[in-house]
Amino acid sequence: MISKAQIKEIRLLHLKKHRQRYGCFVAEGDKTVCSFLESPWYQVLQIYALPAWVEAREAFLQSHREVPVEIIKPDILAQISRLQSPQQVLALIRLPQQDALPSKFTGLTLALDAIRDPGNLGTIIRIADWFGIPYICCSPDCADAFHPKVVQASMGSLAHVHVVEQELISLFQQHRDIPVYAATLTGKAIQQFCREIDLSRPAFLLIGNEAHGISRQLLPLVSECITIPRLGNAESLNAAIATGILCGFLCLTENAKPAPDKYAG
Repeated sequence: MISKAQIKEIRLLHLKKHRQRYGCFVAEGDKTVCSFLESPWYQVLQIYALPAWVEAREAFLQSHREVPVEIIKPDILAQISRLQSPQQVLALIRLPQQDALPSKFTGLTLALDAIRDPGNLGTIIRIADWFGIPYICCSPDCADAFHPKVVQASMGSLAHVHVVEQELISLFQQHRDIPVYAATLTGKAIQQFCREIDLSRPAFLLIGNEAHGISRQLLPLVSECITIPRLGNAESLNAAIATGILCGFLCLTENAKPAPDKYAG
């Protein structure tokens, strides 16, 4: 049986310092947990689940017999879950070693400058997964990719996308040959930009902070500012929504480089 001490430790994992202390993070829900079980980059350490979930996933769990599964009651799941409505299963997953971009890469890479909202970061990870973007580079002042709200908002996509933490100035300086396209309110219209640029080349798409946009010290390293033309009266777009629209244009335009294999890199 799960002990009171274990319950306390699991609940502490919503804080970054305790995730680092114990070397693991929490994932909840059927789709999310199964995505991590299937990912070659993550080790699922422990599963806590209701009897109905274990029964429904019996055949699937047979192929992951190395992962211990503990059947618990709904009141215990409610104690260890961070959700108002727990979703039958919760897993503890080992924190990965810090990824780094490969020396050479293809296609589009997202660069996030101080994206603070965990929901936005999780949604951006999900967008990257949808468009086959394998890497996201986060500045150190972004939300933590393994915050429970980020994991939840990514809906399992964190298991498919490498999230790298790095100072963006040093990142862009290391890859001076790769253009940086910055999402701004005043830039070249994305439709025109996609007609003029060779999208088969590697590139960074830089997304700025929700409230303050792109840091001034990054602007000298930007190759081109691009924007989504405004047709109505809204002051701005949510960072994740803007990322989705821009990725749609940049990844689906006819001359864009095809997305790599799901587990490439």
